[in-house]
Amino acid sequence: MSKLIILRHGESEWNKLNLFTGWEDVSLTDQGKIEAKLAAFAIQNLKVDVNHAYTSALKRASKTLEIVLYVLKKNIPIISDKALNERNYGSLTGMNKDDARNKWGDEQVKLWRRSYDIAPENGESLKDTCNRTIPYFKKNILPKLHDGENVIITAHGNSLRSIIMHVEGLSEEAIVNVEITTGIPIVYEYENKKVIKKTELFVKRY
Repeated sequence: MSKLIILRHGESEWNKLNLFTGWEDVSLTDQGKIEAKLAAFAIQNLKVDVNHAYTSALKRASKTLEIVLYVLKKNIPIISDKALNERNYGSLTGMNKDDARNKWGDEQVKLWRRSYDIAPENGESLKDTCNRTIPYFKKNILPKLHDGENVIITAHGNSLRSIIMHVEGLSEEAIVNVEITTGIPIVYEYENKKVIKKTELFVKRY
């Protein structure tokens, strides 16, 4: 049996400002660092020996992972890859989400944010994100899970939604309703190369 732990990074500076972030490389807020520590304590309670650690190439995710591994007292290599980066929001990057709704309307912004295959100008759709995230997961991470190794991935709302879509076998229609909260670990248990259990860990918010 093996476990896959996925964790969206803690609150970032642009999360706090309600801005579309995408590939912009922003830091964690102090609250985001606290969220990472609390997530680590929740993972610690599982008493899981994490064998492999993956993150995106963006520092809000990599810093989250560093904090988690520090709390877990795990000195293992961190593998960073841009395949796990957040989706590229293109022309929306840096724009306040409320301002975007005022400019284009609620429905259009919702389509850009939550549809499967509609991308903002010069950006990526969730489908585009899946096309780089899922092949990376299947090639580099899934074999380790099948070999009984425990893996943690810290990444982003949309790159993790892509992985969840694959892991749970969700349809294009179902994935649009999936939300991932910052700093809340989700754990999948694998047995005989199949997911047998999913658990969203409880993390107390302050």
